Amino acid sequence: MMLVPRKRDFDLFDDMFDDPFFTRNDNKMMKTDIKENDNNFELEVDLPGFNKDNIKMTIDDGYLTINAKQETNNDEKDKHGKYVRRERYYGECSRSFYVGEDVKEEDIKAKYTDGTLKVEIPKVEPKKELEEKKYIEIE
Repeated sequence: MMLVPRKRDFDLFDDMFDDPFFTRNDNKMMKTDIKENDNNFELEVDLPGFNKDNIKMTIDDGYLTINAKQETNNDEKDKHGKYVRRERYYGECSRSFYVGEDVKEEDIKAKYTDGTLKVEIPKVEPKKELEEKKYIEIE
């Protein structure tokens, strides 16, 4: 099995500013530990602060993709209804791993607790097609 992380977006401003206030460091998002057992692989993906309903997993063409979205809105008003501070945040991150063409959705088990997504992926051997036996013709 080969695990292939993918970066889905590119932000020109990440390369322009060295100040940590301006840069978004995607390599801190979705840190993943991968453990190999006899019968399966276990992924532990760090997703602190995400709601379970905003985490989606799909499998397509042998790639398992984990996508997580987060929205926050901090509105504070004074007693006259004027904004004192108004901040919004929307973020999305995703990672993909190649798990093989023979792994199906029903084979994968996932659980999200305390900011960690735990995913179990079974080891599936590729199906080998039986070679058709060729007989020698007898006269």
